[in-house]
Amino acid sequence: MTAEITKNPTGYNATFNRYFEHSPEQVWAMLTDNRKIHRWFSGLQMEEEGESGHLSLEMGHGQKKEFPITEYKKGEVLAFEWGDDHVHFELAPEGQGTRVKMVETLPDITGQTPKDVAGWHVALDIMEAILDGHGIERTSEWERWYPEYKRLFESMGVDFA
Repeated sequence: MTAEITKNPTGYNATFNRYFEHSPEQVWAMLTDNRKIHRWFSGLQMEEEGESGHLSLEMGHGQKKEFPITEYKKGEVLAFEWGDDHVHFELAPEGQGTRVKMVETLPDITGQTPKDVAGWHVALDIMEAILDGHGIERTSEWERWYPEYKRLFESMGVDFA
């Protein structure tokens, strides 16, 4: 299922709604435990967990980019800056599993946007696959979803020429 793209007063939201058949504690660990984060998002790291904490992303050549945490409620909410964008994860128990809502707030849509949104889509798929005990080939999944997101943004009147 693709993200829902909606207009907001300052840009756009890409909203992913997923259900994982795993406990909120297991899903939360995927977002905050570096040994688990590295499995679904290479280079991303929780540097300091909590309201005043931050994540970092290895950019290559020894350079890191920091992303301040903007909202934190242990086991339920993790939100952080993502460059000019903002990423918000919200977990809620549902049945035997967890409802995961991830919203990326986008001030602008650029040629990079469908690539990034496809990347988040695949990252969530990989996270779920890891929890389920199997793997997904990242590159082929991204190559499958990127054209879908490009078409979705183009259908909204975005011109990537």
